[in-house]
Amino acid sequence: MKVLPFKIPKPKNEALIYQEDRERIFYGQLHQHQEIQISLIVKGSGSFIVADTINEYKENDILVIGEYVPHVFKSDSNKSDESIMCSLFFKKDSFGKQFFEVTDMAETKQFFKGSEYGLKVLSKKRKIAKQFNKLPHQNKIERVATLLKIISLISNAKTAPLSSFVYKKRYTDDEGKRMNDVFEYAMEKFYEPITLEEIADKAHMNKNSFCRYFKKRTNKTFFQFLIEIRIENACKLINSNPDLSISLIAEQCGFGTIANFNRKFKEIKGVTPTNYRRQR
Repeated sequence: MKVLPFKIPKPKNEALIYQEDRERIFYGQLHQHQEIQISLIVKGSGSFIVADTINEYKENDILVIGEYVPHVFKSDSNKSDESIMCSLFFKKDSFGKQFFEVTDMAETKQFFKGSEYGLKVLSKKRKIAKQFNKLPHQNKIERVATLLKIISLISNAKTAPLSSFVYKKRYTDDEGKRMNDVFEYAMEKFYEPITLEEIADKAHMNKNSFCRYFKKRTNKTFFQFLIEIRIENACKLINSNPDLSISLIAEQCGFGTIANFNRKFKEIKGVTPTNYRRQR
């Protein structure tokens, strides 16, 4: 299977796909597809990258990933023996080019606009999950009606973007493989010192070319991205290990000094690690 693009298996002319992924870990390769994806995390947790940003996912999360937005899931395989995700895949024009443009569908505009950067749903999650629970027992017409209900609920829910920048050109297979190797290495080795030479070599590029390449596709430097990965993993440790000291968390996440860790954490999360722990 090619890394990019990842095609959703479906019969010809089928407008809406309902899919259940039941695996030890989710498909862990960077991919993009022409369909918009709405997913409910039924079981499992981990990290996932959407375009330029690393995020955390956990049970009961509801995620929206727009068309051709590159993304990759990395499951926490040590926390669960199974990961379950239920997803709907569809294109904006699946039901006709003007279907979502009519006045009756005006409230969906915010949904489609937000999907371009990915969305995490923060409210109305129980109502949306209830709709997902109906899908396995429905026929195709009923599933379309349920999709519209889910879109309506998300359109009126509180949401947060999953990324801040999306590279507008579609990745070629070679680009997808290269970016996947870079992301995978950073997510696996974030706690170790990673040099520019080392990561450029993973991309099979010289240092200067790699820096330009990565910045163009993510709107940030590789080391900005690496720091975000480290901070996201620090948040996981803070949430899951209340007795672990902040200094030890900083060390385990690849920070040389506690001062640098505190500074970068506050830059990204808006609070110090200590205050972040108090808020949980």
